[in-house]
Amino acid sequence: MTAQIIDGNALSRQLRTEVAKRAAALKARGVTPGLAVILVGDNPASQVYVRNKVKACEDNGLHSVLEKYEATMSEAELLARVEALNNDPSIHGILVQLPLPAHIDAQKVIEAISPAKDVDGFHIASAGALMTGMPGFQPCTPYGCMKMLDSIGYDLRGKHAVVIGRSNIVGKPMALMLLSRSATVTICHSATTDLKAQTLQADVIVAAVGKRNVLTADMVKSGAVVIDVGMNRNDEGKLCGDVDFDGVKEVAGYITPVPGGVGPMTITMLLVNTIESAERAAA
Repeated sequence: MTAQIIDGNALSRQLRTEVAKRAAALKARGVTPGLAVILVGDNPASQVYVRNKVKACEDNGLHSVLEKYEATMSEAELLARVEALNNDPSIHGILVQLPLPAHIDAQKVIEAISPAKDVDGFHIASAGALMTGMPGFQPCTPYGCMKMLDSIGYDLRGKHAVVIGRSNIVGKPMALMLLSRSATVTICHSATTDLKAQTLQADVIVAAVGKRNVLTADMVKSGAVVIDVGMNRNDEGKLCGDVDFDGVKEVAGYITPVPGGVGPMTITMLLVNTIESAERAAA
């Protein structure tokens, strides 16, 4: 059996078409959805991510403001910029690209963003809303993973989902989203004593640790759905995920590739959150 591929590029195009329609409807009412992206320093990966986010906005009818600052920018200056954007009615989403220089407290900056404009879904108010099942912005990567499961019509009720990774950005919110759909959820991490024993029980596996080949074919039961959030480089320098794709695809029922899987979905869900923010502001 060879797994069916869940194509993140194709699903992204479909969702972005919807975003563009919603943006056009808002513009007809005199509202242009706006996203502000702040980049501090010159981290090469961050520059690529930011460029892709800005382009995605422009391609789908959103207004994007990119603010670039030197790595020497003070924490106080950055907090002042965030506050100014909080008060700017033309901006509906604020994204501060991580990582930030070491002298800036990233959590303090995230908490300074208005929860109404927290389109990354990282604010403690957004995390609390997710925890309690209240409306709020969901973090873009796990939100994208849920859309991928929806795209194959997968019913999570009663299924066993294993999340490998416990980060605030992916692992923990992913587990809560799966739980909200009545899955039985196990979170595994670096202190898990027998990862294979856990994953072999799983109907759905989400690998999100940033470590190559953390999941291999012998760790996956036949027909399981495998979502690969990892972004790594193999020995040839090619982009790869956390999952041994070539091996696991011969066992799994569905699998996401890297690249072309979760990656494009993350930016797409950022657009969806920004549109939702603009719609709330215009209501």
